[in-house]
Amino acid sequence: MLTPGETKDLLRRFESAMNERRLDDLDALVAPDVVRHCEATPGMEVTNLDQFKDFLRFDAAVFPDNKQTFEHIAVDGDMVGLWATYEGTQEGDFGPFPASGNYARFSFGAVFRMAEGRIAEWWITWDNMTVLRQLGHLQG
Repeated sequence: MLTPGETKDLLRRFESAMNERRLDDLDALVAPDVVRHCEATPGMEVTNLDQFKDFLRFDAAVFPDNKQTFEHIAVDGDMVGLWATYEGTQEGDFGPFPASGNYARFSFGAVFRMAEGRIAEWWITWDNMTVLRQLGHLQG
């Protein structure tokens, strides 16, 4: 098992690889059979590393300037709690919502399960109403 410091370092490298679009770097950080759980993105299934990379490519096509900032990382054995910020400008279609050209910045939470020195599974959630309002798809 990784030490808490090694786990935090792995999460920072994960953050950097996503933000810098270095998807090949994920091979050393994420298990090949990784599973991502997210009720905020129904229908977006991720049950392996290739699907996760496809998800990131899609996300970068919709929000080409997207950036994630990991604000807090808390390690408890093989579990990691994360509070983070996502920001980006919607330049592509987002589900049923056409490109708005608007910028959104929102917080999200996640819990990761580590196994054999890699991210094996995670649960992630955010408030879609906040995101859709910022993108101009909801009134109010």
